[in-house]
Amino acid sequence: MQTLQIILTIVGILVLSLIAIYAFFPRSLFGFLRNALRRKGKLTEKSIKVGDMDWPYLEGGPARGEPLVLLHGFGGDKDNWAMYAPEMVGKYRLIAPDLPGFGDNIRDIGRDYDMATQAARVRDFLDAMGIEKCHIGGNSMGGFVALRFALDYPERLLSMTLFNNAGVVGANESELQKEAQAGKNPLEIHSADDVKRMLAFVAHRPMKVPGQFRKIFYEDFAAHRELLDKIFWNLVEDGTVKPLNDQLDQVKAPTLIIWGRHDQLIDVSCVKVLEDGIPNAESVIFEDAGHVPMIEKPKETAARHLEFLAKH
Repeated sequence: MQTLQIILTIVGILVLSLIAIYAFFPRSLFGFLRNALRRKGKLTEKSIKVGDMDWPYLEGGPARGEPLVLLHGFGGDKDNWAMYAPEMVGKYRLIAPDLPGFGDNIRDIGRDYDMATQAARVRDFLDAMGIEKCHIGGNSMGGFVALRFALDYPERLLSMTLFNNAGVVGANESELQKEAQAGKNPLEIHSADDVKRMLAFVAHRPMKVPGQFRKIFYEDFAAHRELLDKIFWNLVEDGTVKPLNDQLDQVKAPTLIIWGRHDQLIDVSCVKVLEDGIPNAESVIFEDAGHVPMIEKPKETAARHLEFLAKH
């Protein structure tokens, strides 16, 4: 009986401690949970000097495995791939960097962040890593960078996987396109509560994020609001004014297109454009998923991705 009381007391203290940490030190708890996801994915945080930039990245999997470089989308960072990593690191050397302008990479508003410049920076990152060829993948803006990379540096790729990528215009307008044409940035966060709206816009069935964590997301966005606004409108111009529709037949890398049926940012009609344009491309559309299938359906998405990589 006394042992049970001791156990219950310890549990009570732990629960109260977690509540206190969440209330008064939410960033510490958020960092703890983030690191737990990294450990589950067998990912290690590293950094490498690329020109005058320190590039942070996550890496996992066998050191001699074929490199699989995964690029996050607008407003995201290297940890966007943490939930996906457990499915991929068994065979591949997974590398997920923070792109310049995001995460812990350089955030200099005076620099250019158009897609061609970002693709050239990815090339420089690979050079610094000593990677001659890799499998590349990217979500949203990261998919646009990957597609630009495939066009500009075809000799560096083993394959390409596009997850709801920007950079092409489909038959139907997305909600984001409509908002952007009206001069609005729907990915801008105006308050901690507004994070809920943004998550519902991105994911078909968004996870519930506690209020203190929503506050962290808002604070981080607000700290870089001017830069993020600049990058967003760069992305809109590159993707809608200068889309890559008429260059897709020049892609030489074997390509897999992955999409969520209910994407509000980039309409699913873009899949047909990509599939018709890129020679011998494959595609899969997941039901009940939105803009980030690698987060919304990590196991199903990874299974299709692994099947494709095994062929190339």
